[in-house]
Amino acid sequence: MKIKESAVQTRGSLQQGIYCVINPFVRLLIKMKITPNIVTTIGLLGNLAAAAIIIWAGYDASISGTIDWSLLTWGGALIIGFSLFDMLDGQVARLGNMASTFGAMYDSVLDRYCELATLGAISYYLIQTDHIIGALVTFLALVGSIMVSYVRARAEGLGIECKIGFLQRPERVVITSIATLATGITGQCGAEFDPAMILMVAMGFIAVFANITAFARVNYSKRILKASNK
Repeated sequence: MKIKESAVQTRGSLQQGIYCVINPFVRLLIKMKITPNIVTTIGLLGNLAAAAIIIWAGYDASISGTIDWSLLTWGGALIIGFSLFDMLDGQVARLGNMASTFGAMYDSVLDRYCELATLGAISYYLIQTDHIIGALVTFLALVGSIMVSYVRARAEGLGIECKIGFLQRPERVVITSIATLATGITGQCGAEFDPAMILMVAMGFIAVFANITAFARVNYSKRILKASNK
């Protein structure tokens, strides 16, 4: 219990630290009359661009027989940069008094599209570079990521606040982006081992712990419903 509380406090502290950094930019967006939904849309477009670059890296490798590692570096960098918009839109809504029920739904829907696009692109890249097992593991990571959000949505539909779990979306985005970036940089540096191993290990981590988080949420919801005789 103490470990869980410590993890929550650490996560909250990191979040507040990031807010301190991005708040000046948030206030600038508010002055420019940029709405939270526009910020959310920009984040989606950026993640789609990152996915397209990763897909191109896989396609180019299958045609030319060589891997352009710089494409993965750019893909990872774009995921990091545009995923920050996931925090920006919420802050713009809060500080600009523009929060709305539709905005919250719009943000959640586009978050799912971002994750589908980036993990789908990584799976395609691994297929095209003959890492079939890695592609299957990435698919499992994608399933787990979607199920984490789905279980929470179903639980909230039953009146249960269900935010428990080790690997929520911010953690998954950080792991995905850093692993993609590290794979590209390692490949450019001419590593003696296969740089794709970095990406596959990261996807394996997400595949395991995202699905554990999803089942933990199911079990948590079951206990809450049982306690309330529902």
